[in-house]
Amino acid sequence: MKPDDKLCYCFHITQRKVMNFARIHQPRVPSQLSECGGAGTGCGWCVPFLKRCFDAARAEQGDVDIDLTPDQYAQMRADYVRRGQGSPPPGATPLPSDSE
Repeated sequence: MKPDDKLCYCFHITQRKVMNFARIHQPRVPSQLSECGGAGTGCGWCVPFLKRCFDAARAEQGDVDIDLTPDQYAQMRADYVRRGQGSPPPGATPLPSDSE
């Protein structure tokens, strides 16, 4: 994934936005990244990725390397939600169809 790809599909937050937020606001714990547009407070899928962003920001690494395509990331989120592990709020990016 690239920095301008969505990290939080519920609130349409990109990795770049999260990393800039972390750089500017220097959160003390990963959960404070939720102050960046609500990231991580919808279905919960992006929480592990937000933690990776937090760790990278603390280590001043720059961008996080998420070795997935945006389509793979979206499909994995869809599978997560369909298994009942999260519930996207109204206005979230719709899940891709099962056949995609």
